[in-house]
Order: sequence, then structure tokens, then C-alpha cells
Amino acid sequence: MKRLLILGGGTAGTMVANRLSRMLDSSEWRITVVDRSQTHYYQPGFLFIPFGLYTKQDVIKPSRNLFAPGVEFLPATVDVIDTERRQVHLSEPARTLSYDFLVIATGAHIRPDQTPGLLEHEWRRSIHEFYTLEGALALADRLRRWKGGRLVVNVVDNPIKCPVAPLEFLMLADWFFREQGIRERVELTYVTPLSGAFTKPIAAQRLGHLLEEKGIHVVPDFMVERVDPDAKKLIAYDEQEVEYDLLVTVPLNMGDEAIARSGLGDVLNFVPVDKHTFVSPKHPEVFALGDAAALPTSKAGSVAHFAAECFVENFVRYVDGLEMLHKFDGHANCFIESGFGKALLIDFNYDVEPLPGRYPLPGIGPLTLLEESEANHWGKLLFRWVYWHVLLKGESLPLPALMSMAGKWTNGKGGRRYEHVAA
Repeated sequence: MKRLLILGGGTAGTMVANRLSRMLDSSEWRITVVDRSQTHYYQPGFLFIPFGLYTKQDVIKPSRNLFAPGVEFLPATVDVIDTERRQVHLSEPARTLSYDFLVIATGAHIRPDQTPGLLEHEWRRSIHEFYTLEGALALADRLRRWKGGRLVVNVVDNPIKCPVAPLEFLMLADWFFREQGIRERVELTYVTPLSGAFTKPIAAQRLGHLLEEKGIHVVPDFMVERVDPDAKKLIAYDEQEVEYDLLVTVPLNMGDEAIARSGLGDVLNFVPVDKHTFVSPKHPEVFALGDAAALPTSKAGSVAHFAAECFVENFVRYVDGLEMLHKFDGHANCFIESGFGKALLIDFNYDVEPLPGRYPLPGIGPLTLLEESEANHWGKLLFRWVYWHVLLKGESLPLPALMSMAGKWTNGKGGRRYEHVAA
């Protein structure tokens, strides 16, 4: 009996387990998923909770109910991975599991403890976050009672889960405060370590006006060194300061501590793997997927989805001693809520930046790329149902795992026009 052990029951881990349960012979394979939590979270929904658009019940389900028959789900905490003996030592409860193949899908987690001042006495008072369910619920309560002032959204450092989420938060906040009738009493500021809100040239050209039109100020190239919770200031390494009344922070994102203890991660505890096949360069029986992997693309649910589709086909060939044929290209697409019932959509990969066009049907859509539309907003809301009932079950969507140029418009000569790509 061959043993496939999957660490992490989030998006990537659940999708891979359910897909492979149908592709591998159950008389020859045992698939086990380990996760410390018995609750599965629809993390994209956390963004909507502070504004009263989603509730707690919209974003949680019992993990055990999401796995296909034949997949063993084991609630436990990973202590250390012993790659020499091909064993994983667990705590709570203490137990050792052996494996023939290991998939690491332990995700990314916010680490406010890594920034001085964040976790002091103002945490969940004048300093909030929305990357956890508890944080989103606390922020929802705070915004209901807030009378206005300087609201600052800050990204401590990259990479982060869902890189567009801080921008979405600001644009939803603009809408929310206008609906509350207090927008004129609220100053919205985005503080980012990047060179701007949109860093890819075509996206910056087509979307750069959005934040300006909404009265959202951008402070670029700001590397946070510490927070002064008493003075209510963000302080950068170069001593630049930004004052706030209410700080919504995106703390440093890091991989699981078990990865560090096992000597498998980079400085942020993400697992280096081949960016096309997800195989560890040091351990050919170890793979990493989803946010846990150190890949040069977004840490987003869509990446986990497209990567999982490539991985499962490759894995079946790999264990049979065949060459991996499906080379993941870093494909990601992300909805960007812009408020007032509209959203944007971006589609890109390792080599191609977001381009304008129509998606998924060339020239038809119904979704628009790099352009606001109501269809995009409803597409994002519909995705929650698709996530629970299709993706996590390992069912296929009629969308290619690898990015297609069909329906996109490429930058023309001199960057002044766009040419339609038919296929």
C-alpha cells in the first residue's frame, strides 16, 4: 500500500486529495490529509465581512465533510517533517506518520508578532486586520461604530495572500462610508512597500485613475520598521512616518513554523520547489502547493486551483515513472472589488502581465479584463458557490489551467494601441 500524505486541508490540499482519490487505485493507495483545524475557511470572503456583506456562516464549513470517501482526514498539528526517514511527527495528538509521497499545503499565515508595536495594547482596538475570521469580525464591529478620521491600510511586506485584497478593502471602504453618509469625514490612505498601487505597466495605465477618483491617497515605497500604538504612527526604516486614527494592517505573511523546524523553507518558511512541477529540488518525493510553495506568482486561490489541475495529472504520471507533461505557467486570475456593485478582473501568469480583453470566451466574456463591470462583481459573488460545490470537490471547471491569450488585447506599437489576439 502506497501512502500519500497531504499536510494542510485548505484549498490546495482539499482539491488535490479529492481529485487524486478518483485517479488513484484505492486498493493500492492510502490518502491522508492532516490539518490542525477542523474548520475550512473560505478566505476570499473575509474581505466582505467588515462591510456587512458576508457573515461568519458564509465562510466556514466542517473540514471533514469536504473530503471524498476514502480520504482520511486527521485533525492534528505538524511538529516536524523528517525527510530522511519519510516521516511526519505530529503533536496534539502525538503520532508519527510515514509516507511514500508528501504534499505540503500548509498555507501562509499572518505574523503581526514580527512587526514591533502591532500586537501591543491597541491590537483589535485602533489596529485591525481582515486576513483571519476573528480579525474580520472584530473589524466589522469597529467600522459599525466608527465616526471617521484617518483610516490607513498598510502592507508590511510581500508576498501576501491575495495581493489585491488591500486595494479591494479601500475601494469597498469608500463605498461603505458613502452609504453611511460619513465619507467626507474619512481620509483613506494606502501605504505600500511597492512603487505604487498597480505595479505592472498596462494595469497601472488603465487602472491608476481608480484610487485617485475615489479620493484614496497612496504612499509608495514605505517599508514599515515599527508601529507606535500610542502616537498612532507607522514608522518606516528611513524614519518616514504616517499617522492614523484606525490602522488596517496586512502583517507579514509567513509559512508554517513546522517548515522552519524541518529545514525545508526559505527565510519566510515557504517551500522552494520547481515552479512548473512543484517538486522539491532536494527531495523528489516531496511537493509543495498553494500558498506554502515559494513560487514567483500570487498567493491566491486561483493559483492553487490551476496548479492543482496541473499537479494531479503530473503526479499520476510521476508515480508510474513517466515524465511530467503539464508545466504550470503561474496562471492566476483575480477579481478586484471596486465598490458600488462593480469589480475588475485580471488574468496573468509568470511571463504575461494583466492585459485588457474578455474572459473566458474571446470577444464575448461575459467578464471584462482590466475594466470595471457589474458582471465581474457578480462573478466574484458566484465564485463562493463554485468554491464550495465544485472546486473543493475536485470537479473540473470549463477553464484552462494554463493561461490562454485568446480574447486578450496585447500592447501595440509604442504602447498606444491594443491588438486583439484571436487564439
